[in-house]
Amino acid sequence: MIIKKIFSFVASIISLFIFNLFIITSSNSDDSSIKYYSNDEGILSLMYHRFNENKYPSTNIQMSIFKEQIEMIQKSDYNFFDPNKFKEKFKTPKKNKEILITIDDAFQSFYLEAWPYLKINKIPFILFVSTEPVGKKGYMTWSQIKEVEAEEFALIGHHSHAHNYLIDSSNDNFIRDIEKANKIFLTKLGYVPSLFSYPFGEYSNFIKNYISENFEFGFGQHSGVIDVNKNKFELPRFPINENYGDLKRFKSIIDLFPLEYKQLLPIEKILDEDNNPPLFKVKFFKKQKNIKDINCYSNELGKWKKSNTNISDQTLTIKFRGSFLPRRGRINCSLNDDGKWRWFGIQFPIKNN
Repeated sequence: MIIKKIFSFVASIISLFIFNLFIITSSNSDDSSIKYYSNDEGILSLMYHRFNENKYPSTNIQMSIFKEQIEMIQKSDYNFFDPNKFKEKFKTPKKNKEILITIDDAFQSFYLEAWPYLKINKIPFILFVSTEPVGKKGYMTWSQIKEVEAEEFALIGHHSHAHNYLIDSSNDNFIRDIEKANKIFLTKLGYVPSLFSYPFGEYSNFIKNYISENFEFGFGQHSGVIDVNKNKFELPRFPINENYGDLKRFKSIIDLFPLEYKQLLPIEKILDEDNNPPLFKVKFFKKQKNIKDINCYSNELGKWKKSNTNISDQTLTIKFRGSFLPRRGRINCSLNDDGKWRWFGIQFPIKNN
């Protein structure tokens, strides 16, 4: 009986050790920030898709408008950010805000319309490529992708293989999709890109943790400005398109600054019938002034309205009006910090059961 108790005790210790190891391992992607108020001016990332493809207004931008946007940045106090220096500069607070250009999906219209302009002006950018559609109608070929990659100011990023809704797949299918893309990148480019962009900006905690173990950074599609305290695998980007790309709005976007926070909950962003609406909480740094002036808007019940917020002990909570509707719930918060507008946004994908 004594021996049995000893074995039971030892088994309990081993189980506890394994559990703690799992928690540490599964939290790797949440320990990537420095967790002190840095006053980082930030990296503001812009996301584009198609160029001069009028029949896709939700993902298209007119080249004339795109050129005006680029010229607006060039005439501003902000510099373009070189994505090749992401790893080197991420943990260093920026004294002057920089603008990062990203393009998703490698559509043929990017190569024909935007690429010549970016090349002549040597404007740095990331081109996120999904491997499955490469060479098909409407998409770039591998020869064209290699041409882009050959320029030192251009960087190729990983955008999965099939560009599916990853959260609707099983974890095993998700891993198989990434591994298939990896093999193709190795064959075609000789390496696997180290920066990842989640298709549709959707990810579960499992997906994010897997990406954190195999890539250096992960980009979503929620709005906000990157600072040293943002999670390396939940980096925000502002989508720019015909619907939301007019120059007045664009100017207001590039003039935004990071709203730094210490912690944002829940860690799991996928919503289902058991956690919709989520228990939402954001803890800010004590050095962040004017936090009681923050305003948030959210789209629960399918309608954008000002959120019912509460601020206590530098912590923001939101009492939602009801559940978020498929396919995505969103929250955007802004703060007028003595004339400097700060912003962050969050996306909650609703799982398709």
